[in-house]
Amino acid sequence: MDMLVQKKSPPETSADVRIGRELLKATAPYAMESVSKSWWLVASTFALLIGSMCGAAFAPVWPLRLLFSLLTALLMVRAFITYHDYMHGAILSRSRLAWLLFRVYSALSLTPPRSWKLSHNYHHGHVGQISEAGVGAFPIMTTQMWQEASHAARLRYRVVRHPLTVLTGYFTIFFLSITLLPLLTKPARHWDSLLVLLGHGILIAILWIFGGFATAFFVVLLPMTVASMLGSYLFFAQHSFKRMHIISKEAWTFYRAAMESSSYMRLNKVLQWFTGNIGYHHIHHLNVRIPFYRLPETMRALPELQSPVTTTLAPRDVRDCFACCLWDEDRQRMVSYREAKLAST
Repeated sequence: MDMLVQKKSPPETSADVRIGRELLKATAPYAMESVSKSWWLVASTFALLIGSMCGAAFAPVWPLRLLFSLLTALLMVRAFITYHDYMHGAILSRSRLAWLLFRVYSALSLTPPRSWKLSHNYHHGHVGQISEAGVGAFPIMTTQMWQEASHAARLRYRVVRHPLTVLTGYFTIFFLSITLLPLLTKPARHWDSLLVLLGHGILIAILWIFGGFATAFFVVLLPMTVASMLGSYLFFAQHSFKRMHIISKEAWTFYRAAMESSSYMRLNKVLQWFTGNIGYHHIHHLNVRIPFYRLPETMRALPELQSPVTTTLAPRDVRDCFACCLWDEDRQRMVSYREAKLAST
């Protein structure tokens, strides 16, 4: 753990620049939530989400239903960030009402609390490390592992990291990886996944029966597809990008994982609001207890957090992120499959 410092360790400050534990301590004042503000942001987000879903269900013409459906998708992303922060204990951790709200919400978003918390906490404790399995995250192989892997292992790795897998995240990530597979492999431990599947299916069925397929499509199926696509890509790009650094298990710390293996995604103010500031991902990985609405404030206040590795949603950056496929230990950078093949010949 990066919180443990040996007696002979060098100081964690250099020329007034805080790193490691000292920087983590500097973020502590921003890990204090305002309960009233948390409730206002959660309540307003869910009120807008419900209103938008109603618009998608009852709007008189399909173009208007489509508009509400796309708005619902963006609001689903923001609602998910509030759920994400709640599960980290950053907001409303002592509220029974929040507990109930987010349990109900987990059925809409296909994120069972048990499966999500287990895999996501593992991700936070291992991000920036080589992982062929990719528990709670997308796997990362070294070029040497790739050369030694079987054809089946290579195919599996390519499929998991393929853009189509990310873009069809509603099925591949949220339905299969987060909900169904944990239930099938460990049903006693992940019994809440069954409740989430039932709740999600019942909601779609009710909308279909009483409103027709179009209602189910515009209210749940389309917005979940778009929201999952955006959310899956954000998660992928925040830990698979140019200048990302893979850290050995011996050298790994939360500080290095945050600053070297997690990106800052620069977004405009509108997308920043809809994505709940998740673009400030390096800060979130440094201190998960900082509420999403305090992440920009934290970055403004601490100079050490103001020069992160940055990516965007520009087509060139999206292409570059998907091209970062393997870790080359010799060149100490992420490379494409083609680069790895050329280097081996």
